[in-house]
Amino acid sequence: MGAAYFYHLTRGPVEVTLPMLLGKAMGAGWRVAVRGRDDQRMAWLDEKLWLGPDDGFLPHGRAGQPHEADQPVLLTTGPDIPNGATCLMSVDGADVSPEEVTALDRVCVLFDGNDPDALDVARGQWKALTDAGCSAQYWSEESGRWEKKAEK
Repeated sequence: MGAAYFYHLTRGPVEVTLPMLLGKAMGAGWRVAVRGRDDQRMAWLDEKLWLGPDDGFLPHGRAGQPHEADQPVLLTTGPDIPNGATCLMSVDGADVSPEEVTALDRVCVLFDGNDPDALDVARGQWKALTDAGCSAQYWSEESGRWEKKAEK
């Protein structure tokens, strides 16, 4: 049974935090699906990942493109996980179900702590998942380093 980890971004934007978390997930041997809500935003994230440092390259692709099932990291806006990922990272308020949390090794919810709407969505996701019995942790970078602030 997996767990949902909520990452409250207040210092680093998603394009900085996401590669760090992807590197950790891949280091754990997990295939990852990054789920967003908007195709243009996912294309932007795709470009940011390609432009990262050479020594930190993260092999990835986008859903709907050739070889999507072979990608260690797959960027998608859909509910399916065609690359067989065992870790799901939700950005921009993309939906996550309790069934996914239970079935996967890890679900990460990244949200912009400087955006009141993103905070509201994340709070709703926390409540929905924990009310469904999912294990969850809340992490904040407010102090300048990541600290676990809550667990349920």
